[in-house]
Amino acid sequence: MRAGRAVILNESHAVAELGDNLGEEFGIAGEMILAARGRIACIGVGKSGIIAHKFAATLSSLGTPAFFIHATDAVHGDLGMITRDDIVIVLSHSGSTPEIVALLGPLADLCVPIVAITDHTDSPLARAAACVLCPNVTEEADHLGLAPTSSTTATLVLADALAVAVAQVRGFSLDDFARTHPGGNLGREAR
Repeated sequence: MRAGRAVILNESHAVAELGDNLGEEFGIAGEMILAARGRIACIGVGKSGIIAHKFAATLSSLGTPAFFIHATDAVHGDLGMITRDDIVIVLSHSGSTPEIVALLGPLADLCVPIVAITDHTDSPLARAAACVLCPNVTEEADHLGLAPTSSTTATLVLADALAVAVAQVRGFSLDDFARTHPGGNLGREAR
């Protein structure tokens, strides 16, 4: 089908552009994660929340303790999971989602550094962040140009790149991988 091929081309273009535009902010975000004395809190809402959840799982799987908090739950008590030793990575395509904006003041009060992953560098989230990673996706792949498609794909790839880069710098080994995957085929393959 022509429509399916167009989606694949649009999303692959977004990922290719991401690779071409990876700047110094990527290294800064990696250094912030490596320097964290606590854990990495990955926050998002909607489709960005799904990507944030996967990002936290990948970081943890590769030796960087991380957890996911849904932005709505964060403003209803789960903010207590975050300590001053943690780093917060907030994923939001617009950077101005009300649930995300509602977190910015309380996060500032906690004095935790924020890494923002957003396509809008002039957003409230970007302005509150110590480091901003911008996938730079300007066009979604659906026929309406609205559904989170290319933006979520590029954000997922960016998050994976950051998690893997941090694991490599940390010296995360095959033995480490086996230890974090004691069950299932992946853990057995690492032994």
